[in-house]
Amino acid sequence: MGARRADHSDPGATLRAVSSAVLAVTSHLSVHEVLQVIVRAAGQLLDARYAALGVPDDEGSFAEFVVEGVSDEEWEAIGPMPRQHGMLAAMLRSREPMRLADIRREPAFEGWPSAHPVLKDFLGAPILDGETTLGIVFLANKRVPGGFTADDEELLALFAAHAAIAMTNARLYEHNRELTVVAERNRLARELHDAVAQKLFSLRLTAQAAATLAARDPVRTVAELEHVERLAAEALAELRAVIFELRPADLADGLAASLRKHVEVLDRAYPADVGFTCDLAAPLPGGQEAALFRIAQEALHNALRHASAKRIDVRLGATGRCVVLEVTDDGAGFEAGGAANGDGGLGLASMRERARSIGGTLSLGAAPGEGTTVRVEVPR
Repeated sequence: MGARRADHSDPGATLRAVSSAVLAVTSHLSVHEVLQVIVRAAGQLLDARYAALGVPDDEGSFAEFVVEGVSDEEWEAIGPMPRQHGMLAAMLRSREPMRLADIRREPAFEGWPSAHPVLKDFLGAPILDGETTLGIVFLANKRVPGGFTADDEELLALFAAHAAIAMTNARLYEHNRELTVVAERNRLARELHDAVAQKLFSLRLTAQAAATLAARDPVRTVAELEHVERLAAEALAELRAVIFELRPADLADGLAASLRKHVEVLDRAYPADVGFTCDLAAPLPGGQEAALFRIAQEALHNALRHASAKRIDVRLGATGRCVVLEVTDDGAGFEAGGAANGDGGLGLASMRERARSIGGTLSLGAAPGEGTTVRVEVPR
């Protein structure tokens, strides 16, 4: 959605233009995408030829500096990222918008590189979160004669307030994703400890018992060694399963083929019957396929390792304008409002996060003793 240009003669049109700009920004979750859309929306909203947004760092420069109206070739010719000096430093010290008829006539102006476009009329506003300056949005060279007006200044200040919310939300979203990754690593570490380390410990004790009995009770020694063999096989199977989960998905053949292969491997590795059906004809974008594969992988993990399921069915299909993934098991189930399959809800949180990242929704059907169904719907 592109931001409309503001028509100050019509208050309703102005509000619609601001709403359009804000919606354009808040529809994105990546911090870098949000910065780019803020710059583009601000330039369109105020009808400026050039727009930029600088995010200050702690070392006297900018962590990021996003521009609109300057080509990649022109930006490369301009040179290094700007430092906090001249008008940039003046804007950092100010918590109020700044509007200038000609930036070149200001005492703080210190020039620009030879390849820099010539700027004249200028409008800047800080993007604030309380006492913290998240960034500064700069506009220059209004396309219509007369430069920026007081109404433009008020409009940019209003837009900057909404931009601050979008930037904060994007940062929180990325931080939450990082926490989800850490939680997933911790879960896998627990799986390694609980499933593999304990079996290896039992294997060692059984081997020691067999060694002690070898001389005086050969028959019992043989039984203990058979137990050692079983424990070693179980530990190996558990370790392979964890490694299989850690291995990146190879989706070169598409989601359906990769899921079918994954299900076949699990069907051989575990005592449960694991089946797969697919009536999805067209492929999906790579990002959607990767996310759906990981969701299926997590749901299968919960069913096999926590729910003691005897039968698991994975279905990939389409309903109306949505792609649907379902993983259904006949396992122990759980209270839908409580922790998911005993893993503290971390697997469920990860699946929901992945579904949201591709514009989808995840629903859960579960009851104690009646199995679980994980259902994901993603718009085509």
